Amino acid sequence: MPHPYATHVGVRRLVTAAIAAPSVHNTQPWFFRLDEDAAVMELHADTGRGLPVIDPRGRALHISCGAALFNLRLAIRVTGHRPLIEPFPDAARRPDLLAAVRAADAPMPSPSLAELYATIPHRRTNRRPFGKRRVPQVVRDELAAAAREEGAVLNLPGPQTTAYLLGLIAAADAKLVADPAYLAELARWTPDRTRGDGVPWYSFGPRPTGRGLPLRDFGPEGPAGGRDVDDFAARPQLGVLLTRGDGPQDWLRAGQALQRVLLTAARRGVSSSLLSQLLDARGSGPAEPQPHGHIQAIIRFGYGPLVPGTPRRPFPEVLERV
Repeated sequence: MPHPYATHVGVRRLVTAAIAAPSVHNTQPWFFRLDEDAAVMELHADTGRGLPVIDPRGRALHISCGAALFNLRLAIRVTGHRPLIEPFPDAARRPDLLAAVRAADAPMPSPSLAELYATIPHRRTNRRPFGKRRVPQVVRDELAAAAREEGAVLNLPGPQTTAYLLGLIAAADAKLVADPAYLAELARWTPDRTRGDGVPWYSFGPRPTGRGLPLRDFGPEGPAGGRDVDDFAARPQLGVLLTRGDGPQDWLRAGQALQRVLLTAARRGVSSSLLSQLLDARGSGPAEPQPHGHIQAIIRFGYGPLVPGTPRRPFPEVLERV
């Protein structure tokens, strides 16, 4: 089959898949650079899209870029090629260069990988209340296996640990919304007009009452307007994604694991969203390591209503050719 970088249509398909990844506050903190002569695609961090208040170390930025990298890998794989990833190929001089991606001939992918790729445009961050139906154990096992495939661990805590985590998240959320700098940063990425990034009003979900799950309110200062007010489940099904270390390599790996988990969930009809306040409130300090490593994401799983996707920056804005 033709090399995936050989045509404009092929490159557009790859990048379109990559930028469909989730990112913190939908900042989309990435850009791609294609060296056509060397047949290499570079993934760069767009540090101007960082969040200095909640993400001063760039942890969430790297995780977001890792999710885009996983989508790029899948898009290359379904062309009958194998992605060859070189992470941080010039870390000393260009720390924003997160990965160089080449492609080698390979057999066509398994049906499961092809289905995962086909799920990319249908994955959504769902900030609405989920129903009472529990995610079956067989699907929970599949989600944990997806994280392991990418070198991470997905713990699925029981009721006591879940209650403990929710208490920590609620306290972190209260700390954040009392910080004017946090509110200003949040306002920058919750635009009141249509644009290609940020979290638009229609993705906020209902305003939480505070009696259940402490989901982030993306409009804490604005009027309720047409938004519903609703209770979120007091006993949600959570997943805790961990890596052994807590540096840029680990964050990039965590992003790839996170996206594989989220796509696996979406493929099985399971809704998801992230509860990030606990990590956001820790500022510049590393998270306390757990027995299996460092927490990189806390994910809510369940069965929710269909929700619209969030906007994406146009293809020419995120790709540079040399």
